[in-house]
Amino acid sequence: MELIVYKTDGNESANKVTLNEQIFNVEPNDHAIWLDVKHIMANKRQGTHDTLEKSTISGSTRKLKKQKGTGGARAGSIKSPTIRGGATVFGPHPRDYSFKLNKKIKRLARFSALTYKAREEKITIVEDFSFEQPTTKEFRAILKNLKLDGTKTLLLANDSNTNVYLSSRNLQRAKVLRTSDVNTYDVLNAQHLVICEKSLPVLEKMLGQSEK
Repeated sequence: MELIVYKTDGNESANKVTLNEQIFNVEPNDHAIWLDVKHIMANKRQGTHDTLEKSTISGSTRKLKKQKGTGGARAGSIKSPTIRGGATVFGPHPRDYSFKLNKKIKRLARFSALTYKAREEKITIVEDFSFEQPTTKEFRAILKNLKLDGTKTLLLANDSNTNVYLSSRNLQRAKVLRTSDVNTYDVLNAQHLVICEKSLPVLEKMLGQSEK
């Protein structure tokens, strides 16, 4: 697939790029995508949740009422799970949710996500740009020029382009990632994928190396 390279002012440049068919035109595997997204989200979980059980909750050990003659069930502790403010039964405790995923599955998932974006014509190649200092105004102006303002956008930029990354942080529907950090979840979560011209060969080389 051949794409036109756009300037930051929204006009077409004289350059064109060809997307690697082995990356942007594979047979998508939805199950691989599901596994990789599950893997990414699980690895982000802190797992610090904790609940108080009967042995750890604070409360009096005095017997609430006499054993017999009340006509009701026996009640021996105010910490009982059946009483309001009592302990939690089978509640969560700190744990590690992360799990390992086969490298080939992760590669296939990224290829599938990029293929979906290419088939939907949701990929734009833009000339490389940078800012002398972080500026949300100029970054948003570029998105407007590309007719992507208000669209959930993911920009893959050069690893050293820190000011571009900082310029995007105040925009709720825009995200900038280093090319080396591209992942299945962020690609699919964005409505449109924007790739800087010089970042494309870096992306294709990185994903191509993961094939080996």
